[in-house]
Amino acid sequence: MPVNRNALIRYRTIDNCLKNRKRKWTLEDLIEACSEALYEYEGIDKGVSKRSIQMDIQFMRSDKLGYNAPIVVLEKKYYSYEDPNYSITNIPLTEQDLGKLTEVVGILKQFKGFSHFQELSVMVQRLENKIYAAKTNTEPVIDFEKNENLKGLEHIEALYQAIIKECTVELCYQSFKARSANTFTFHPYYLKEYRNRWFVIGVKKRKSPILTLALDRIVSIGECDKAYVPRDKEFALPEFFKDVLGVTVNPDGKTERVLLFADNQTAPYILTKPIHHSQRAEETLPNGMIFSLQVQLNYELEREILGFGDHIRVLSPERLKRRIKECLTHALDQYQYELSENALHGAIQKLTYKGFMILHHVFSKKEINQIKSRIDYYFKIRNEENAHAIRNVLGEIPELKSLILNANLLHILRKIDPKLFLTKAIFFDKTPESNWYVTWHQDIIINVKEKIETNGFTGWTKKSGVHGVCPPEEILRDTITIRIHLDDTDETNGALKVVPGSHNKKLSDEEINLITQNGIPYICEVAACGIQIMKPLLLHSSSKATSQKHRRVIHLEFSTMDLPNGLKWAERQEL
Repeated sequence: MPVNRNALIRYRTIDNCLKNRKRKWTLEDLIEACSEALYEYEGIDKGVSKRSIQMDIQFMRSDKLGYNAPIVVLEKKYYSYEDPNYSITNIPLTEQDLGKLTEVVGILKQFKGFSHFQELSVMVQRLENKIYAAKTNTEPVIDFEKNENLKGLEHIEALYQAIIKECTVELCYQSFKARSANTFTFHPYYLKEYRNRWFVIGVKKRKSPILTLALDRIVSIGECDKAYVPRDKEFALPEFFKDVLGVTVNPDGKTERVLLFADNQTAPYILTKPIHHSQRAEETLPNGMIFSLQVQLNYELEREILGFGDHIRVLSPERLKRRIKECLTHALDQYQYELSENALHGAIQKLTYKGFMILHHVFSKKEINQIKSRIDYYFKIRNEENAHAIRNVLGEIPELKSLILNANLLHILRKIDPKLFLTKAIFFDKTPESNWYVTWHQDIIINVKEKIETNGFTGWTKKSGVHGVCPPEEILRDTITIRIHLDDTDETNGALKVVPGSHNKKLSDEEINLITQNGIPYICEVAACGIQIMKPLLLHSSSKATSQKHRRVIHLEFSTMDLPNGLKWAERQEL
């Protein structure tokens, strides 16, 4: 039975409504939805009648179109699919449909030899494959690349209609880097597919730069009554993407000659499937081939090169070579220094009994470089390039929080005690110029904003349990300090010396002298990216540096215990 276009739009709209089980659909709701769809797609301003929708529902329930839709009425009012997984888009093709499609394929195949229709060959092959599988009730014999869970495909039809009808749209869009979605006016010109992802190309306003937006980042598309800005007649999609791999284009950027060496195992793959249309085979060597590309350097080019792993090497330009090398170094970092649960358990036992522990490679080199870069920038913009400390480093540079409290460090803290919270964060740099040292001592770490005298408690040196006030040593036992090392640290640039096991009580000056003069200290050498965790009462000192190396450290203090009445932590931050 022939079905007109308007009826198909209504069937599809009713289907979309009934698939949405997050709301209940009355007959009036379906009428309104179909009226809006007909206006959007066909420009029909006349509302749909109640009788038309009732007839549509009966048609969808019947087998006249092959739908046999399980539409039920709930509470004598709300329409729904009895099968939550049903959709008219999932039903098999009818014999009539297959016959029509076969005719279409036959017509299209007549054009396969013409140069202007070369792009049809894959589409025709896809159709033939589907029709054959449906007719014979067998599995398809060709498996084309697809992504069943790809987001954003539902926006293609709306954007396609906006482009051909030259309509402005209102996009709600959230990039991967944005914290929240942003709504703006958009004038779409083209749709483009790259590696199974779809993009729309257009502008926000007249004379603004060309934007390429991923459809899977579009939250919603709405109508907009602003006048459409037509594309410049000189702007053509093939020319716009001619000099790039992928979709990231710098309109003012210049191309560069990229030289790549591929080994004998990979060279044939690059020969038969060129990376870019500008690719040329420059030289054949005993162990591989050298290829050239004339392209802009962008993200997609880097991803393509990295995809070949160790079978390909960038020869030039130098900045691309450096960038690929950095990516591979950081990737190796991720695998080479995974946090071992056994090693962590042993280190925590050492912290309990000896008062300190050292863990290497808690941070990646990339994370440490990012931390140092942000600190350097902080000093630079304040003209304090010779400064050596930042007292409240997370307050002064908030973006450091996610870098400092990385997944590894948070995991370590939870293993030590899930109740730990941050009470202090400072940065210091023991420079060759300052060359200070610290004598043997125990830290009494009290980091408070204000102190009010209360009955039974007048100071941290007075131990009193009156009125439930905890003595200072109890708080210290529930406290740890963590030093994140941004540089390699050894005895030549002021590494800490500690006396293992000296953290169990507050010692007198005489006891400190006796222990340090008769004991053998442990020198805490920690490489950059590692951490040192200490109990505050652990006896420690540092010597003057004898080398010109910096010792930059992020010093953190954590506690599990709230302060006595009248005292407040200067910086309490839950993890």
